[in-house]
Amino acid sequence: MNHNAKKAGAGPATVLTWAGLLAVLAVLGVLGVLTGCTDAEPFMNGKPRSLPYAIRITPQDGAKDIRPDARVEVKVSDGRLEHVKVTQIEVAEPPANAGQSKDAGQREMQGLISQDGLSWTSRGASGRLSLAARYSVEVVAVDGAGRRSARRSTFTTAVPRHRFTSSFEPDERSTVGTGMIVSFHFDPVITNRAAVQRAIRITAEPAVEVVGHWFGGDRLDFRPAAYWKPGTEVTVAVALHDVEGARGVFGTQRKTVTFTVGRSQVSRVDVADHTMEVRRDGRLVSKVPVTAGAPATSTYNGKMVVTEMQEVTRMDGRTVGFGGEYDIKDVPHAVRITDSGTFVHGNYWVGGGVFGSVNVSHGCVGLQDVKGGRGDTPAGRFFDRTIVGDVVEVVNSEDKQVAPDNGLGGWNLDWIHWKAGSALH
Repeated sequence: MNHNAKKAGAGPATVLTWAGLLAVLAVLGVLGVLTGCTDAEPFMNGKPRSLPYAIRITPQDGAKDIRPDARVEVKVSDGRLEHVKVTQIEVAEPPANAGQSKDAGQREMQGLISQDGLSWTSRGASGRLSLAARYSVEVVAVDGAGRRSARRSTFTTAVPRHRFTSSFEPDERSTVGTGMIVSFHFDPVITNRAAVQRAIRITAEPAVEVVGHWFGGDRLDFRPAAYWKPGTEVTVAVALHDVEGARGVFGTQRKTVTFTVGRSQVSRVDVADHTMEVRRDGRLVSKVPVTAGAPATSTYNGKMVVTEMQEVTRMDGRTVGFGGEYDIKDVPHAVRITDSGTFVHGNYWVGGGVFGSVNVSHGCVGLQDVKGGRGDTPAGRFFDRTIVGDVVEVVNSEDKQVAPDNGLGGWNLDWIHWKAGSALH
């Protein structure tokens, strides 16, 4: 952003464009006249004169390895700053392990000339320096007699040796259920949690308060106090680029994602009653018989959120701590609701009399299906009417409540405890 202070002693001789001034300065340079901050005495027509003011720029000309939180300042000892322009003119190629591509284009830094005209300081979001970048500073100052002096300098910022990466869900332009939680995963662990959380902004239309909750140093989840209202448009703005997440470890991501909250669907599994009631926008649309976890391998209680859906998948007990008790290579209509391996899925390998009467699974919720899956079975119909972000709530099980960080289980924390996990207070 260019800043032009009111000119002192304005007259025909003082109206000078930046390009014209540089041309004049070039001629003066040939004649041996020095401008800017210098200890040498300039000469004009063979007569020496002292410089009425000095232009001082921080960081100094040629400086290297400047931190991103350093402030850019321009000062004059006397007179008045007339023009200051600070531009990111080049981004250096980061190291191979930095995990970041080159930035494109030039970016101008915002700043403000003080009321007395003696200083300029960077400010705002654009006032933070980018890493691995080269900056130019162009300054014009004028004294009370209308005489101008100009200076240009450059400096480079540090190239970080270490970067942290982040991934999050949901995807851009997706439509999700009302129980969706925006979940960020970081590598390596974040220690400066407040800075990282502050760099992520989540807004909704209609507006609702959205708060982040940390699970350790590698995961940050965001949600409102209650399930999203159907039709809500949610925007996730990520500005982690050059944010220091841990000492000497900086982020790479600058991205904005928008997703839509679809209709409400909450499915309530009553383990004792062996049934699942599916409610759409509060209205009961189906009630189907199920089989849940057997007494020795019971199903978690609590609110769980659909995170993944697969037409057919393999389920191997060795991947979830059950040894070789089962290995089914073609489980149909698999709807994941925890990271630890809880699914609502089709089941074709037990007798039809099990559904609605006996709990025989290893913790999953089973719906009647056929080998290969079919759309007109209870499992097929549930699968076809479910989207990521829908809620499945399990009640009356002998097991404990699902952990809030097991999948998107954050709805099992009340609002007070959820907000207590924020790094911003």
